[in-house]
Order: sequence, then C-alpha cells, then structure tokens
Amino acid sequence: MSSKKLRRQIAWEAARLMYSREVSEYYTAKQKAARRIYKGWIKPADLPSNAEIREQVMYFTRLSEGAEGVSQRLLEMRLRAAWWLRKLSPFHPKLIGSVLKGSIREGSDIDIHVFAANVHSITIVLDDLGVAYDLERKRIRKDGEARVFTHLHVKDRFPIELTVYAPSLMGFRFRCSITGKPIDRAGLNELERLIAIEHAVEPREQVSRMADMDTCPDRANVFLSLLMPLEKVKQNLRWHPEGDALFHSMQVYALAKEAMPYDEEFLLAALLHDVGKAIDPSDHVSAGLEALEGFITPRTSWLIAHHMDVHKIIDHSIGARHRKRLTAHPLYEDLLLLGECDRHGRVPGAEVEEPEEALDYIEQIEEMFS
Repeated sequence: MSSKKLRRQIAWEAARLMYSREVSEYYTAKQKAARRIYKGWIKPADLPSNAEIREQVMYFTRLSEGAEGVSQRLLEMRLRAAWWLRKLSPFHPKLIGSVLKGSIREGSDIDIHVFAANVHSITIVLDDLGVAYDLERKRIRKDGEARVFTHLHVKDRFPIELTVYAPSLMGFRFRCSITGKPIDRAGLNELERLIAIEHAVEPREQVSRMADMDTCPDRANVFLSLLMPLEKVKQNLRWHPEGDALFHSMQVYALAKEAMPYDEEFLLAALLHDVGKAIDPSDHVSAGLEALEGFITPRTSWLIAHHMDVHKIIDHSIGARHRKRLTAHPLYEDLLLLGECDRHGRVPGAEVEEPEEALDYIEQIEEMFS
C-alpha cells in the first residue's frame, strides 16, 4: 500500500472514530486508526495531520447533517457562545475549540477559558442564571510536575465547558498539547466580527438575538435545572426501592417512551411529574407546576396535576365525585397510562437514559411535528 493511500485511510478511520465520539483526541484517534488499518510499524511521517483528520470529520458531519444544517447549528452555537461571553464578562472569557474554528460535529461542546482567583465566584454567576453544572478537578502530571485543572461542565442547550485559570494567566498563550502551536481564542468582540463575516449577521441583530435568549430561556435548560436536583432527593424505600427521585423519573420516562414514543406532551409529563420534590416535598405537585408554569402545555400540566390521583383510584381512597370528574375528562386514559408508568418505574438497577438524552429526544420530536 502506498504511503499516500495509507495516510488517507488512517485519516478516514481516525475521523470516523472522532465523529462517532469513540475517542476525543487527535493523537489517540491516529494511533487507534493506524493499528486498525495497518498491522506493521508506521513512520510518524505517514500519519495524517490533525488538519487532515479535521477535514474528514467535517466531511462526515456534512454527510450526516447536510451542509446547511451544519452551518445553521454553527451559527446557533456561536451566538450562544457570545451570550455566555457576555454573562461571564467579569472573568475575561475566551472562546476556543471547534465552535471558534467552525469544525463542529454532533455532540460538540462550547469551550471557554475563564480567569478567576476562586471558582466559587463563577459558580455564583451560574447559580444566579439558574443553570445546572458539574465541577471537575482533573490532576495531570506533565514534565514531572503535577497540575490541577478546574472545569465547570454547564448543562445548556449546547454543552458548555468552562476551564478556570488564575487571572495571572490572562495574557499567557496556551499551546495545544498535541501540536504545540498556540491555541486560537476569541473574546466577545472577535467572535461578533466572526459571526458578521461568516454568517452575515450584523452586530445589531446579534444583540437582538442574544436579548431574546435573556427573555426566553431555553425550555430544555429550564427542565434540566429542575430535574438535576432530584438526584439528591432520597425517597422512602418502601414505596421507591429504586432510590432517588431522578432515577425514578428517568424510569417513568423510559416506560412512557415505550408506550407513546412520539407524544411530546405525554413524555414531558412523565419526565417532569416529580420535579416539585426538590422544591417542596410536602406539596410536590403544586410546587412543580408553579416552577413549570409557562413552559409546558395545558395537557402536560393537567397530567402532572392529577398523576397522584391514579394511586388513589387504585387503592380506592379517592372520593366518588372526584373520580367521576376524572373519568369524564378526555385525558383520563392518558392519565391512567401515566400512572401505570409511575407505578412500574421503581426497579432497582434499571438502565435509563441521561436527562440530557431524554430532553434532546423530546426536542427532536417537537421539531419533527412543529
């Protein structure tokens, strides 16, 4: 096999590995692809460059999503990145990575460097914004020196990864750990110019669209911020042997998805029926509905409002008049199905999706039928 053909095949396989998210680093993708394509020793010069692999990743992306779809998603991600740069302005944020370079693929996140003496000052802002996030401290040993990197993984419409550095490093030119070259980065002004040039969206329109993000919070982000605290809500093992309220909610959603996979309103009722338990356990139904007001339809709201009534129907503790009103309601059969999912979603160790996966699926259903 000629070295040129070998190089192309390795680039193709490495790109496939990265696009399918089997690996995330170029170096790992090259090594794994090389072992699969060629059993012998390969000269380093015969391995494809990162740019060659990135080009193939973009080909996979265009093939899968279409050039127009990729361009639109890139614009949306860049606008969202600009929104975050505004919100994080006290920490001198800089956008890096695939969103800046335009090499996004399915599952790409928005990577931002922020500078603060204390990560707590950033989490205060995130808490004020009402977003869910995870704090990760990663210890890496390089050149005989142990370093700790702090990351904040923000659950947003697009995943956000904030890497926190000391303010003294604001002027430091970070280098890619693989290529050794300086990492491209952009502040808000540079990003706005990039959006204007590559997407023909003028600064005034950009500001308007970001203002819409302020006044119209992303539904999925609102739902996620209500779901994640359920992980800390421990339930009575007599009634809920499966464990915490989030695990239960994801099981109920899974059963609802099996029963009515294309019914967005029903799926949301199943997923969100217990969000109030993290707000007011003494009256979780009312608390949940108050938090969800304006973000769910009347049908979803009615199902959540009455999901506890199904248990009363089963144990015959419901009043005759109330039961008569429920049975006469056009959504009664849906309510019974939700109650069935609720009762059976209590299996210890069951396999469930992550909340983000569930919300992504529901969003796809919404787009499909909108």
